[in-house]
Amino acid sequence: MNLETQPEYCQQSCPEEGMVSIVIPVYNEEQALDQLIQRTLSSVESLDKPFELILIDDGSKDNSVEIIRHAATEHPDKIMGIFLNKNYGQHSAIMAGFAHVRGEFIVTLDADLQNPPEEIPNIIDEFEKGHDVVGTIRKNRQDTFFRRYASKLVNKMVQKFTGVGMSDYGCMLRGYHWNVVQAMLQCHERSTFIPILANSFSRNSTEIYVAHAERTLGSSKYNFFDLINLQFDLLTSMTTLPLRLLSFIGGGIALLGFLFSLILVVLRLIYGSQWGVNGVFPLFAILFIFIGAQFIGIGLLGEFVGRIYHDVRARPRYFIHEIVGRKN
Repeated sequence: MNLETQPEYCQQSCPEEGMVSIVIPVYNEEQALDQLIQRTLSSVESLDKPFELILIDDGSKDNSVEIIRHAATEHPDKIMGIFLNKNYGQHSAIMAGFAHVRGEFIVTLDADLQNPPEEIPNIIDEFEKGHDVVGTIRKNRQDTFFRRYASKLVNKMVQKFTGVGMSDYGCMLRGYHWNVVQAMLQCHERSTFIPILANSFSRNSTEIYVAHAERTLGSSKYNFFDLINLQFDLLTSMTTLPLRLLSFIGGGIALLGFLFSLILVVLRLIYGSQWGVNGVFPLFAILFIFIGAQFIGIGLLGEFVGRIYHDVRARPRYFIHEIVGRKN
């Protein structure tokens, strides 16, 4: 089947007024998918608004593709299935869904059911109040101690760097107005962290509390290294401050080295050449400080240069292998 690249922006000039588009990326979620679709349809049908459900399969290796295909066949007027040719990551999959939405109000949702689809009407209520981005805060978060407190640290860092006081950037249950989504689709960087990107185009954002459930079906698709990579994407997508910090760190280390040299001279004069094995140990200590600082600096520079390299190549974020159900 022919592969097609994504449109960089939606071809529609305006959304269908009042329509709700639900965008859900899916990766190996066969155990939760049937329940997810049923609960999402029931939740959105209660709104008494036109709606569409867009499921993006991000290169699943299990039975997720067949479940999505069956659902789109049963509800061709309500469900659209987009199948990517391989795994591109959650945020790229969501951007693929954004490129096909028709609704005025767009809600993103994880497929693992930890964020209940029943919260969708609460997000739509906030749109009715005039907000264009609706963030969410997970109540009684059902995650490990490490993930909860690492997330809290990252959220504090994001607030500091962006100046936007949202509290929970890790929750994918969020709402975006059509205008914000169209602005995001015109951004071509490969490393995209959608909640932060959306806030840069928002005029009137807000946050609400939502329920959070323990995962009972399937397993998390993020391992430790995936989470680390996600944090690098988050950091490099919102600021160049780390590069500026390298200058300050380098200056601090240079000052520290100068102070060490003064201490070494004083101790050498007091205790003689035998102190510190003729200065070998202090020399190694100072050397290791400088080597460590250099590797940190090179690593941070490499992250930014790598992202520049990917953006300069200008390859598409994803390839769509097939679309089933509703067509644009």
